[in-house]
Amino acid sequence: MVDASYKPYGLEPIETASRDEIAALQTQRLKWSLQHAYDNVAAYRKKFDAAGVKPSDFRSLEDLARFPFTTKHDLRDNYPFGMFAVAMDQVVRVHASSGTTGKPTVVGYTKKDIDTWSHLMARSIRASGGRPGMKVHVSYGYGLFTGGLGAHYGAETLGCTVIPVSGGMTERQVQLIMDFKPEIIMVTPSYMLAILDEFRGKGIDPKSSPLRIGIFGAEPWTNSMRAEIEAAFGMDAVDIYGLSEVMGPGVANECVESKDGLHIWEDHFYPEIIDPESGKVLPDGERGELVFTSLSKEAMPVIRYRTRDLTRLLPGTARSHRRMEKVTGRSDDMMIVRGVNVFPTQIEELLLRCEGLSPHYQIELLREQRLDVMRLIVEARPDRADESSRAAEAASLTTHIRNLIGIGAEVIVGDPGSVERSAGKARRIVDKRPRD
Repeated sequence: MVDASYKPYGLEPIETASRDEIAALQTQRLKWSLQHAYDNVAAYRKKFDAAGVKPSDFRSLEDLARFPFTTKHDLRDNYPFGMFAVAMDQVVRVHASSGTTGKPTVVGYTKKDIDTWSHLMARSIRASGGRPGMKVHVSYGYGLFTGGLGAHYGAETLGCTVIPVSGGMTERQVQLIMDFKPEIIMVTPSYMLAILDEFRGKGIDPKSSPLRIGIFGAEPWTNSMRAEIEAAFGMDAVDIYGLSEVMGPGVANECVESKDGLHIWEDHFYPEIIDPESGKVLPDGERGELVFTSLSKEAMPVIRYRTRDLTRLLPGTARSHRRMEKVTGRSDDMMIVRGVNVFPTQIEELLLRCEGLSPHYQIELLREQRLDVMRLIVEARPDRADESSRAAEAASLTTHIRNLIGIGAEVIVGDPGSVERSAGKARRIVDKRPRD
């Protein structure tokens, strides 16, 4: 793990630029991006005209608030390629979301976009402690999901050796980690827990692995989970943030020397925090919904894209770029149970306080006798799987949830390994309530 002698390696001038220098660059690039979107994307031209604004109305960063938001619905309404700002013969790659909640959102990249993405991923890996010559075990999924190829190209750009394992085949993941000896792993945090379980199931001490840096993203995770992974492997666990609509992973990243929030790469993305209900821009330090405008994307610029991720903006520390706090939840996956707002990360924090329970869980939402019920399915750790221990842990977790969140929950403690595992994003919520 990083020690007091750690020194940042090979920082780019923009990473330590003054706020005035960053703002000047953002203003210049925003003028270009707004004009590029208006001139080349009919959907943006229609939205700008309906809002009564033109790109020429943008003169300072404060003027961006006059422009309309982009939502996932806009992307789906223009499926598949209606949001592209360049001809298809300039698009060298297409990615898309899974489409589990509707039509997939499709994004495109020019050669320059891919180069920018690769560069920012390399910057992110370097900020995590990665160095040229290290080996990177990529367990993010490859294909239309942006994680695998984003990590792959970024690691190669930094000068690392890539081991493109993708997700799944957990037993083989452990074998390759021990045989190929990568120093870095890039994976979702929930799947890293499955890999940890496999180490222990094979009787291998995780600390004996060569892994020293874990770069985890694609889903919210807590500092309690970070502490468990770091303690188990003796590694630095670092958070990475991104979403396909804005670029992919590498929009923001923690710096290993501070681990105090994710520095947004503000030379390519302009962040705002808004009130999710009113859309009003909130000052730095206040919690709300994260909004991004791209500053350099050619194939598919995004203007004020509502991410639905809830966080707040903070001053820079290890870098001069502003930080975003760890995402606490999403404005669209928030559960409302008997009038109480609940996020999966709140449940996870309480679960990790229970020493006899593993960190794997799934939340079922049901309706019984016209009342909403939250059922939390967890599993016992192998050394605490007897019936009396399970009952005690279930009672303890139920009490924590009632006292700290304010709702009752039915806690079911299953056998070790009984909770569904995922090689990608964990399926945390199963909503079985009737749609009435």
